[in-house]
Order: sequence, then C-alpha cells, then structure tokens
Amino acid sequence: MTSNNANLPRARVEVAHPYLALMGLYCGGFAGMYSETALNIALPQLSVAFGVDVSVVQWLVVGYMLVIGVVLPFASLLMKWFSARKLTVFALGAFFVGALVSTVAPSFAVALVGRAMQGIGTGLVLPIMFAMVLEVIPPHKIGAAMGTSALVIMFAPAVGPTLAGALMGAGSWRLVFASFAAVALVGIVFALKFEVNPYKLTKPSIDGLSIVFSVVGFGGVVFGAGMASSYGWTSPIVLAALVAGVACLVLYVHRQLSMETPIIDVRIFSHQGFRMGALCMMINFGITLSAMYILPQFYQNSMLLAVAVTGVVMLPGGIVNALVSMVAGCIYDRIGARGPALCGFGLSIAGAAALLFATPESSLAYVIVCHIVMMVGVPLAMSPCQTHALSSLPRNLSTDGSTALNTMQQVLGAVCTAVATSLLTAGQASYVAAGGTSSALAFAQGSHWGFAFTLVLAAVGFALSLRIKVKKRVNVGTGEVAAANAAGRAAARAAAKASASGDVGSDGTPAHDAAKSAARA
Repeated sequence: MTSNNANLPRARVEVAHPYLALMGLYCGGFAGMYSETALNIALPQLSVAFGVDVSVVQWLVVGYMLVIGVVLPFASLLMKWFSARKLTVFALGAFFVGALVSTVAPSFAVALVGRAMQGIGTGLVLPIMFAMVLEVIPPHKIGAAMGTSALVIMFAPAVGPTLAGALMGAGSWRLVFASFAAVALVGIVFALKFEVNPYKLTKPSIDGLSIVFSVVGFGGVVFGAGMASSYGWTSPIVLAALVAGVACLVLYVHRQLSMETPIIDVRIFSHQGFRMGALCMMINFGITLSAMYILPQFYQNSMLLAVAVTGVVMLPGGIVNALVSMVAGCIYDRIGARGPALCGFGLSIAGAAALLFATPESSLAYVIVCHIVMMVGVPLAMSPCQTHALSSLPRNLSTDGSTALNTMQQVLGAVCTAVATSLLTAGQASYVAAGGTSSALAFAQGSHWGFAFTLVLAAVGFALSLRIKVKKRVNVGTGEVAAANAAGRAAARAAAKASASGDVGSDGTPAHDAAKSAARA
C-alpha cells in the first residue's frame, strides 16, 4: 500500500499488508451487518419455533439494534483505554459466543440474550473498522479502502436474505445463527495474527453522567422506535421512550460541549464536510434497511414465493451491490463525493418509484430489475459520502467521527425499520378497511406505503447531496497526488537546469544541490 514514489503521501501507520490488518474487522463488520437483515427472512419460522407472536419475535432484530445503539457511542472512549486489537478480539469473541447461544437456544428469551451479545460485538467493531482505515491506508487510496469497507457494510445486508434463505432451505433457522458464528471465528483468527495498535492510550477520565445520558438517550430512541411497530407511535410507552431519549440526547450534547475530554467530541459537526457526508450516509443506510426489510416479505407474502426462492431472487441485487461498492471508492478518489452521491440517490429514487407499481401479478424480472437499480444507487452514494465525511476531520477527531457516524447510522436504521414496519401494517389495514379480501393484495398495498417511505428518503438524500462542496483538490484523492507529482516534476526540472548551469544559490549553496533537496521534499 505504500508507494515507491516518494512524492505520494504515506499512511499514518505503515504496515506490510494493510488489508490483512483490516481483515479481522472486515469479518466482524460483515457478520454484524449480515445478521442485521438475515433474520428478516427467518422471523416467520422463528415465531413458530418459539411459539411467540411475530411482533414479539421481531425483537431479535430490534433488540440487537438497541444494544448496538447503546454500545456504539462508547467505542471512541474505549479505544483510548484499550488497544485496538484487544477491543477487536473482545468484540468478535462476544459476537461469536452470542451467535452460538442463539444457535442452540431452546427458547425465545435465550435467543434474545444471544442477540444482545452479538449487538455488543457489532457496536464495537464498526467504528474501529472505519477508524483503522484512516490509519493504515495511504491518503491517496483511502477512497478505495473506504469502498471496500462499504462493500462489507452494504453487501452484507443485501445478501443477508439470500444466504439466510439458502441455509433455511437446506436445514433450519439454527444454521443462520451458526453462519454468524463461523464468520466471527474467522475474524478472530485474522485479528490475532495481523491487526495493529495505532493509537496512543491516553486513558481519559470517564464521566458517569455522560454515560447515563448516552445510554438513556440512544437507547430510548431505538427502544421507542422498536415498540412503535407493536403499539403505535402515539402509545404512551412509545412517546415516553422517544421523549426521554431525545431529552437525554440534548443533555448529552450539551455536556460534551462543556467537557475538556468528551466521550464523543460533538464539535465534529462544526465541519461542513463531515456534517453533509454524515447526513447523506445516514439517509442512504435508511434506504437500504427499509427496502431490504420490505422486499423479501413482498416476494413471500405478495408474490407467494417460497423462502428459498426468495433468497435466490435477492441475489442479483446483492451481486450488483458488491460490484458497485468495489468501484465507488475509486470514483471518489478521482472526482470526489458530489457526483457519485447525486447519481446514487437518483438511481435509488428511480428504483423505489418503480417498486410502487409492483403487484402480485408483476413479472419477477420487473421486481428484480427494480432491486438492481437500487443496489447500484445505494453503494454508489455510500462510500463517497462516508469518505468525504471522515476525510473532512483532522486526525485527532477521526475516532470520534467514526464512532458518531456508526452510532447515528444504527439509530436512524432502527427508526427507519420501525417506520417501514408501521407503514407496511397501516397499508394492509387500509386495504382491509376498504373492503379488500386478498391477503396478497393487502400486503402489496402495505409494501407500496413502505416503498413510498424509501422514495422520500432517496429524495431527501438527493437534495442533501447537492450541498456537498466540490473541491478543486480532493484531500484523499488524485488531486493531492497530482499536486505532489507536479511539484516533484517541477523540482526535478529545476534540479536538472541548475546542474547544467552550475549556478549558486543566494545562500552560497550550489543551486543544483538546493533544487535536489527541494525535489526530495
């Protein structure tokens, strides 16, 4: 990853194989995000296996996201107390044990405990992964590396239903949890062997009141959103959780601004580049979770496809997502974030709008194409927006930025999933209230309401991406590299000219020596 060209900027921490150093985190990130959507397709079977209602078994998804939302804000602080490798191994270990617990769970309660342990692991791994990219990857290749990270984050939710469907078709829901454990185990091996510790452990003081505000704030918002799908957004328990959560978040932000060593330095939002990139990234993640929550169910409940077939028809979109994720970071390195973000959100608008016309009688090819269009748009915007946000911050704020991005992403993801669930239910109820009797058509109408929400998110993301500034020099892209190369070539020409003329500089030093020194610099 380090170039032989001395003019190119080098990584903050140079390692022989940067991607091997990141591989343990990539495995953890993939396992965490894969498990976030894989269970959507398994909820009906889990409901039957544990003998609980679907609204209850949904807590295997919502509870997981709740724990992630509670743990994530502390990742930045923990990285100042413990080495990155120890934290990664602990996180992957917690996820591995939790996945095993859920695999053999005899009851819903035991499975939920396992999911909570998995949430702890994911909540720590995600911010560490993005922060480590900034340390071990050279600046001019950070866009491509972030593209690889986005591939992990976006590809996993996209293929989660496919893998889960195949595993359930081959065996049972227990194989799905076992697959989570297998990926985490591979990550542990890579982390132990290759991960580095790039951060100085400053061990700042821990403010207890900030911890309380953080847990109640982020946890309250996620809990309230999760309960809304079962009790409605106007129920007392939902309103109480949301009000308490928002109030504590306001107090949390105020306290961080007044502290010398905050848990998360919220001043990162004063950087316009970070602020716009973060908002676009959050919206984009909401598009993914809302669409990926509804679409597999639409295939099964409206188009009446078997669960294994549903996994297969979700695969083309997942493959396209992976391919675009691989190149999106490279596009950022060349032209910055605004162009890819606009194109990405534009395609998401087109895909979501087309899904509004999908019916039980629609051809399978039509729905697959709609999915593919969205899976081109989502990764095309994700990696550039994320890289734009993090590269806008100074190094001392990179861990805070990574933690904040992932925290907000998970909280918004939980809210978007809850909103999509509520709209899905409301749409079905509206169809029945109008006198409809077809369950397939009822689910189709509910899905349309959910896809309309996805469309609104995409439109908001498009509007926000217009505010991403176009930079003449991309901080981590080819603009900086080109400038360095141009300076090097100019210095080399000066050295050659001075050498030929034998001139002497103003300080008495031979001019060609001075020019050579400038060229080396």
